[in-house]
Amino acid sequence: MWRRSPATGEPELCLVHRPKYDDWSWPKGKLKRGEDALTGALREVAEETGCRALPGPELSTQRYLAGGRPKQVRYWAAEAVSCAFSPTDEVDRVLWLAPAVARDRLTQPHDRPLVGELLAVLHLPRTGG
Repeated sequence: MWRRSPATGEPELCLVHRPKYDDWSWPKGKLKRGEDALTGALREVAEETGCRALPGPELSTQRYLAGGRPKQVRYWAAEAVSCAFSPTDEVDRVLWLAPAVARDRLTQPHDRPLVGELLAVLHLPRTGG
């Protein structure tokens, strides 16, 4: 998820801190039974960040092993429209960061290429992304 910085107008990317794993990642989660991927993604973003987001282009699907099991995560270039974050047991912090800083803060290496891809699909400068 991204937004224009209220202070500078530059793009900022949203990362969440999950205390269970002590990591920084993109907002994401599991689909409910019968839920389509985009609806689930927007619901998870709202639950984890308190943000309502407008979906943009779909980004690459990430495939990796988590706990020895295959995992597949779909992402969209969603723009935050309004946010009201409240910490939970699942997500205790949200950061809005410049793309290069967000890329470096992401804990998992497989999450980092999405920074450049997001900037590219939004036609934003890839400086540091």
